[in-house]
Amino acid sequence: MENRDDTEIKAEAGVPVPQALLRFIEEGRFFVVAGHKEPDGDCVGSQLVTVSVLNRIGKKALPCSAGPFKRPEVKPFEGRFSPFPAGIPRERIRVIVMDCSSLDRVGDLPLTGLPLASVDHHVSGNPSGQAVYLDAKAPSVTYMVLNIIAALGLSPTPEEAELLLFGLCTDSGFFRHVDETGSKTFEAAARLVSAGASPKRVFAMINGGKSLDSRILTGLVLSRTRAFFGGRLLLSFEEYEDVPRYGEESRDSDAIYQLLMSVEGVEAVVLVRQEKPESCSIGFRSKGRIDVASIASLFGGGGHKNAAGANPDGTIAGLEQKLLGAFAPAFSGLAPSPLQRAVPDAAR
Repeated sequence: MENRDDTEIKAEAGVPVPQALLRFIEEGRFFVVAGHKEPDGDCVGSQLVTVSVLNRIGKKALPCSAGPFKRPEVKPFEGRFSPFPAGIPRERIRVIVMDCSSLDRVGDLPLTGLPLASVDHHVSGNPSGQAVYLDAKAPSVTYMVLNIIAALGLSPTPEEAELLLFGLCTDSGFFRHVDETGSKTFEAAARLVSAGASPKRVFAMINGGKSLDSRILTGLVLSRTRAFFGGRLLLSFEEYEDVPRYGEESRDSDAIYQLLMSVEGVEAVVLVRQEKPESCSIGFRSKGRIDVASIASLFGGGGHKNAAGANPDGTIAGLEQKLLGAFAPAFSGLAPSPLQRAVPDAAR
């Protein structure tokens, strides 16, 4: 690797790559590259590319995940992941955790006590370890991995480039969430396309291959949607019985969020899923005026200002009033929606 200063590397896209992370990589020989449970495209892409790059510079690395691989777009990659390696002395293992900063989000992987580095772009969480690369303004962790590759003096291979674009498009909603400050996101995408990534293939990976049951389930969830706070908050849910009826692979959160966020006057969307009889997952989306990461934190979760999640105990009915109570202060200071007189407001 080329000489670097003692504090940080300015990668091509201008995001600092900590010297401590590059030293952590230099000093290790065997790495477990872990990610959060229920991985998405950004998590999968960042893990697989990091493993590929580590192998290219003479290290041994293994992508590990507690799963489950619920999302249809990441299901084809499940076979490339392993549980925590057996037979490798723990004193030889270093861990790089991608796309999350809190170890409780990696599931049952036994990482406690191992040398640890974190690469994440979520504003919430509790980053820890010998090296922390945290950039809350990065559009995806794969964007940050592209910067790490540049800092190592390398360029992405065509396969790496496509996986990096897959993660970048996942977290940016195929650039739907990029505003006037996002020029570097498109610069990164252009570099990945130049390296061999195909936006056409990535779009098909993310949006293609849906089952008829998935479209039916999407319609069912949309039909359950209710409006609160004058139409500025939309809330819907999936019942526990929906999964055995339609199949876990039929879930399509992105399509639901996209359709509900397009409703006039909406500021935020909440999707509650009864994952088990005693616990739920909650997805939050915002157009920008509501900080859903702070609301998710009230339910033990976190994420970004505009996209967050949580996995609290409870039922859909029991959590609804708590959610409305959590959103009430945020909406109290906002100007009325154009739909305020047209939509029933159960929270008024």
